[in-house]
Amino acid sequence: MTRDPAALTALGRRVLELEAREIERASGRLGETFARAVALLAAARGRVIVSGVGKSGLIARKIAATLTSTGTPASYLHPVDSLHGDLGIVGRDDVAILLSKSGETEELFGLLAALQRLNVPIIALTGGADSTLAKVAREVLDAGVAEEACPHDLAPTTSTAVALALGDALAVALLEVKGFKREDFAELHPGGSLGRKLLLRARDVMLPPQGLLAPDAGMRDGVVALARHRGLAIVADGDAVLGVVTAGDLSRLAQTDPTFLDGSVSAVMTRTPKTAVADELAAAVLGRMERHGIMAMPVIDGSDRLVGVIHLHDLMRAGAV
Repeated sequence: MTRDPAALTALGRRVLELEAREIERASGRLGETFARAVALLAAARGRVIVSGVGKSGLIARKIAATLTSTGTPASYLHPVDSLHGDLGIVGRDDVAILLSKSGETEELFGLLAALQRLNVPIIALTGGADSTLAKVAREVLDAGVAEEACPHDLAPTTSTAVALALGDALAVALLEVKGFKREDFAELHPGGSLGRKLLLRARDVMLPPQGLLAPDAGMRDGVVALARHRGLAIVADGDAVLGVVTAGDLSRLAQTDPTFLDGSVSAVMTRTPKTAVADELAAAVLGRMERHGIMAMPVIDGSDRLVGVIHLHDLMRAGAV
């Protein structure tokens, strides 16, 4: 182990030079596949679903954020959570960007199969040209690297830098194709989005109470409410929230209890659900929903009375990001 300043500086310089060299190599590999990927994203009538596992998942989150901030609605979807209810955010008009260094990340395969069933086109960012992911993707962007900057060639460093750069390249090219202007950017950034984030409240985004069920309602009614009201059913007594049932609950019940439809919603509901307060900052609500993996939640007033329901994507569209 060295603590010599000159040696440490040399190590840092090596990492930057190695990552810069691999990004330059990736740049040289861009061609018609990249252009087709941009065209595919530009033609999408829905949103862009971005996913990956581990460090690739962190890069996927950043790519989704960059796309959203430059005029293309995008959401990060954890591939494991997608199999437990979160797949409900995916629509047939969406396009997916999936990241995997090897293209053989097993945690992605369940999501991969679901996207194929929905006929959602996939853009792969992978170093595995002959991988499972590459074989099912509509377009494949080569994110391969000769080596990681990690001295043991283990920790994702160079590969994540290349994936991030490719994501930025897609976002900027898409921005140009869509004619996204300085004025549009200002609407999504200070003092556009930032100003809205400081002023936007949950009550400005929430919908009226919907998907309400009585405590003695059966699970068959619960399934109908979930289908009609975007994956959230609220069990209430008047304007008092007793609990919630979500699409994720339904998925887990279907796997573990074949007789769940014969029961009541009160038997399976979450009795202490996360809620938003009507006067709460929308950005704070969004942050809490993302931390807990919640797609929708009841909104209450200062007296704990149910006044509405708020959805993650409505918050994102309203500029609470």
